[in-house]
Amino acid sequence: MGWAATEFETIDLGDERRNKRAIRLVERLSAQPTASVPQACGDWADTIAAYRFFNNEAVDWRAILGAHTDCAMTRMAAHEVVLCIQDTTELDFNGQEASGLGPLSYEAQRGMFAHPTYAVSTSREPLGVLDAWMWARKARNTQGKRDDVSESLRWLEGYERLAEMAPQLAQTRLVYVADREADIMALMVTARDSGTPVDWLVRAKHNRTLKGGDKLWARVTSAEALGELRFTMAQRQGHKAREVIQQVWAQTVVLPDGAKGRVAASCIVAREMEPPEGEKPIEWRLLTNVHVSTLEDAARMIDWYRARWEIEMFFHVLKNGCRIEALQLGSIEKIERALVLYMVVAWRIAQLMRLGRTCPDLNAQLMFEPDEWKAAYILNQQKVPSEPPTLNEVVRLVARLGGFLARKGDGEPGVKTIWLGMQRILDFAAGVRFSRELQAEGSCV
Repeated sequence: MGWAATEFETIDLGDERRNKRAIRLVERLSAQPTASVPQACGDWADTIAAYRFFNNEAVDWRAILGAHTDCAMTRMAAHEVVLCIQDTTELDFNGQEASGLGPLSYEAQRGMFAHPTYAVSTSREPLGVLDAWMWARKARNTQGKRDDVSESLRWLEGYERLAEMAPQLAQTRLVYVADREADIMALMVTARDSGTPVDWLVRAKHNRTLKGGDKLWARVTSAEALGELRFTMAQRQGHKAREVIQQVWAQTVVLPDGAKGRVAASCIVAREMEPPEGEKPIEWRLLTNVHVSTLEDAARMIDWYRARWEIEMFFHVLKNGCRIEALQLGSIEKIERALVLYMVVAWRIAQLMRLGRTCPDLNAQLMFEPDEWKAAYILNQQKVPSEPPTLNEVVRLVARLGGFLARKGDGEPGVKTIWLGMQRILDFAAGVRFSRELQAEGSCV
């Protein structure tokens, strides 16, 4: 059984043929994530079947994602703590003829938004996509306003759905992690009033006024600092990797809830001291329901917040690796069905990269079929080992096929070289399996 069949073992689209088609589509799309749908499908019959699948109103994208989520929850159950990261990305389909799209940042732009919940371990292993909001904005009316449901609801509903999952993961602590858009009092109140079944950690956006007239951030930083943190900030676009030294403050505060009530929270301020010339100081202000009283407590919350980068990487793979913004499917409903399949593909690519780094000694057969890991050696013109190699060995070979040079000092490969290399691996493995089937039938090529 291939990885896609395993991942979608519980899929139920109301018809076994649809179930099989969804699995086959995921396999084809993962084999060539950068290709168009016709290119990925390979032949006319599969291409027509794919478009019929995307056009089928009986196919509910939630059922597709739900099967993957079932597997994600099984993976989550093996961890003491799971970070459930939420964020929004816009998908630009400008210039394409597709019904149901709406304006983006600019009124003339056409596209839609996706807001998934992405589960990762504290060691940043991607565990899967738990939930997704997908929508398009309505155009402004004559008064310049939109007749839309408030987009802030996505943050509240995201928390509520995690709360519904929590009883099924009684031995796993779930932590809701989000950026500044989630600094909403309604979210904190929802958590408080439901008994906080899921912890929350958000980057603060609002410098709230506290009882007595003090401002939140000034109150926290007026006390003695807990100490200093040192870490290496990874290279980003336009910025080199560098060491960061932050002074850290933390304090328990009581925030007004706007209805004569209060919400207790820990506020953490981590401020970079003496940044390099020309670099903006890195400062994070975090709010959480988790009690923070020591530097170790604060460091843990900061590390969990920094794991939010994983969803940015997920979006990067989704947009640039899977090229979802190049989809030409004619309507937002069809795009949604395709998008959830690509979400699973993007998760798997990100998982391979992360596991190759954090669990390098894992048996490669946990993530690759025998034909796949053997293909990595053959295509790199290396001798195929008699025993299954480690995951890291195979991931690096895959990445070399995608342009990773593997020189001393190059570090570990990134998602781009892995997804490019995977195309060659999966194509080769498919050819091997096809040849084997022909031989079994007594045919010749």
